[in-house]
Amino acid sequence: MGLSVTKVYVTRQLLPPYLEILKEICSPEIWSGSNPPPRKILLEKVREKDGLLCLLTEKIDRELMEKGKDLVVISTMSVGFEHIDVKAATERGIYICNTPGVLTEAVADHTLALLLATARRMTEADSFIRGKKWTMPWSPTMLLGSSVYGKTLGLIGLGRIGQAVAKRVSGFNMKVIYYDIYRQSPDVESELNVKYCEFDEVLKESDFISIHVPSIKETYHLIGERELKLMKPTSIFINTARGVVVDEKALFKALKEKKIQGAGIDVWETEPTNLNNPLFKLENTVLTPHIASATIESRMMMAELSAKNLVAVLKGEMPISLVNKDVLKVRPLSKVKRV
Repeated sequence: MGLSVTKVYVTRQLLPPYLEILKEICSPEIWSGSNPPPRKILLEKVREKDGLLCLLTEKIDRELMEKGKDLVVISTMSVGFEHIDVKAATERGIYICNTPGVLTEAVADHTLALLLATARRMTEADSFIRGKKWTMPWSPTMLLGSSVYGKTLGLIGLGRIGQAVAKRVSGFNMKVIYYDIYRQSPDVESELNVKYCEFDEVLKESDFISIHVPSIKETYHLIGERELKLMKPTSIFINTARGVVVDEKALFKALKEKKIQGAGIDVWETEPTNLNNPLFKLENTVLTPHIASATIESRMMMAELSAKNLVAVLKGEMPISLVNKDVLKVRPLSKVKRV
């Protein structure tokens, strides 16, 4: 088949070198807006397309796949794929690819940044000085925060990002305990100097809790009123995973009533979150708009990997990161080859 018959739609302008990679096989059509393409436009654009490169912001469901009857690959520029109906895709022989690994270090960095900023009340201090409230040279009780060095960090989830966080906090001499439905091997636990504990024990014993689990049915509101009550009143909660893992109403209540000391939040139950979100009113929070992976290097690698995944499938080759491996039985790579 010639290059002209291979059609790909990209739902956003990305960082290079993704475009050069896609141009190896086609002239991709790219949505030029800074916001996601409206649903109506997306449904229209997938018609007669062989491949789709999307983001977390697009809902990729059965309706879309029915419109895009020629789709053989959907490559998402994200680790998470909860926005995609993977079951429906597999049934139709559509390959789903994601971008694990390349954003690990950036998210781990941001997790640590939130932990430190919340513990030392950085955003409060910034507002304090910008608000011209600094009227004394020094005070022993001004903007007192919490020490991080030597404290206990509880990790809920010890995958790639959880492990990267554990490595970082070793420099703070932190004791690290963790819970995961899949316990790591003794060698990994020894290398990271982490200790496995049951879920409730991690919540009870930790000075800092950091969440690193995927958004699946079992993790919806994993942290709610019961779990927050188990935490120390001096504990600080960090979430750079997925917003739906946490019951925001319960978190607000716990923070407002000082049941926990503070929270650093990068992900939200609804994104963008409501501009009147009550969490905005609390001083004991550090809030960011889902930017944990937002480094130039990380976003370039994510775009590159998502493009390489898409191109590989269209060439009839195994992609670097395939989500739905069962699709190989439904439609072998030899049957999806387009170039």
